[in-house]
Amino acid sequence: MHRSPRRRALIAATAASATPLLAPVAAFAQPAAWPSKPLRIMVGAGAGGGTDIIARMLAEKLSAALGQQVLVENRPGASNTIAADLTAKAPADGHTLLAATNTGQAIAPHLIKLAFDPMKDVAPIALIVNVPNVLVVNPALPVKNVAELIAYAKSKPGEVKYASSGVGSTQHIAGEAFAAATGTKLVHVPYKGSAQAHLDLMSGQVETMFDTTSSAMQHIRSGKLRALALTTPKRAAELPDVPTLAEAGVSGAEMSTWYGLFVTGGTPQPVLDRLTAEVGRVLQMPDVQAKLRGLGGEPGTLTREQFAALNRTEYDRFGKLIRDAGIKLDQ
Repeated sequence: MHRSPRRRALIAATAASATPLLAPVAAFAQPAAWPSKPLRIMVGAGAGGGTDIIARMLAEKLSAALGQQVLVENRPGASNTIAADLTAKAPADGHTLLAATNTGQAIAPHLIKLAFDPMKDVAPIALIVNVPNVLVVNPALPVKNVAELIAYAKSKPGEVKYASSGVGSTQHIAGEAFAAATGTKLVHVPYKGSAQAHLDLMSGQVETMFDTTSSAMQHIRSGKLRALALTTPKRAAELPDVPTLAEAGVSGAEMSTWYGLFVTGGTPQPVLDRLTAEVGRVLQMPDVQAKLRGLGGEPGTLTREQFAALNRTEYDRFGKLIRDAGIKLDQ
């Protein structure tokens, strides 16, 4: 079809004027850059405990890596599940993270009625560290080893109190397992995190605790708490002189605690991949490895898929243990 020079010029001008209108539409269709605002790491325990220590270390490193401030928000209570609930119900945009342990992810769901599904509504990112639980006592208690603690507890049935960071925590479960394995009757006193429990333990309000090394290490080193045994199959490099419970003659009370990073379920795959990669880089940093080992732990090396499988396995294992032991909320 023949077009006059004037008509050809008009068509070209119209096309040129339309081009700028198409650019914003194309830009709008692209996914938003992530992160686009400050992030927060939810922590289900109070400041000063193991989860808080690890979350603040991650926040510092991720702030530098992501170019956005990463804040730590402490929401203690309900065996770490308040923080998990807030994470589960946050927008699935990758800006809300959760520093969690097997307390909140694998134990508490079998004891507390939750308003979210811990296997679906929060998504695993990375295993940060696995740490032993350690049996500690107030140094004023007249016991120097596990055998003496058992004898002391049997001489005062129902009087010796053990602290925990909350009902359903690994500290709680370890205490119940120890009592069952040794034939002692101990009284469980739950707190909203290890930091609060330490105050009463060091002042003598409670006598003992099956704490995580990540929470208790500084007090063990300062002499404010006395370590009697580790509740793991092997000794910890940071506590080479502290025997395991098995070495002390007690079996059936093994316990360790893992710390992991999660994000709101349904977060887009590209964000999951970026988070996994950045956390993986953080975990390879020499100062981070030194910090985690200094807490008595072993830095995580699992892939995201392997960590998700561990989370599920632990969830099933603790569910069976709790049912078989008849552990209830009021213990």
